[in-house]
Amino acid sequence: MNSYISNSNLVMRYFTVFFLILVSLSGFSQDNSVKGTIINSNTLFPIWNVNIVNTNKVRGAISDQKGKFEIIADVNDILLISCIGFQSIEVKVTNDWIKNQNSRIQLTEKAYALEEIKIMPYELTGYLEVDSKLIPDRENYWYSIAGLTKRYEGGENSPSAFSRVMGSLFNPADALYNFFGKKPKELKKLRELKKDENFRNILQTKYDHQAIYLMFGISEKELLEILERCNYSEAFMKTANDLQILDALNGCYEEYKILKKN
Repeated sequence: MNSYISNSNLVMRYFTVFFLILVSLSGFSQDNSVKGTIINSNTLFPIWNVNIVNTNKVRGAISDQKGKFEIIADVNDILLISCIGFQSIEVKVTNDWIKNQNSRIQLTEKAYALEEIKIMPYELTGYLEVDSKLIPDRENYWYSIAGLTKRYEGGENSPSAFSRVMGSLFNPADALYNFFGKKPKELKKLRELKKDENFRNILQTKYDHQAIYLMFGISEKELLEILERCNYSEAFMKTANDLQILDALNGCYEEYKILKKN
């Protein structure tokens, strides 16, 4: 009888230890999240439809009609908060924020100044067939090379456009090593793009590239150089949204890995 009780106690102890291990592992695997409320610094009214991007976790969120949001984040993660008509800000996640699970974040309205609009003088005739030839047609040129399925964007027609494409194409590994070779951790974030549809939707509306600068720790000049090495023009960078640029970097990175492997 005593032996049976002793064995039962031993089983219970093992079960308790096993249960505690499972609880600790599940708690460890869960991502932390923070909640907050976005308000107007002037009126103190809530602001809805504000974009919140965690540049460390590659996650996104949008504030609701009460200005409230919730996003996956850990301590020291950087949140880029932006909204049309307001100054964008960067906020670092703290231990207190995670514990309290609430924070009021103020955005300041932008002061807009109307700029002079210059209308270029075109002597139009009123006939579509004629006027369409008088107005200069600016477009980005794409180059195709026999034997290759991919097309390469060279920007506006210029003497250096084609040579830049050819130089990047036939010597890409050396040109891209300084970026892709030295930033493997940052580039892992590219793989996270498809995991958060909300994040991708936010980037489709952003054209200032602030999120990209923060995610990869690069400047505007460095981003332009990287895109040029990946066969994209300056015109592409100026007109593309953040999602298009990240997709371009992702494609270029995959090509670089193949070249490096070979």
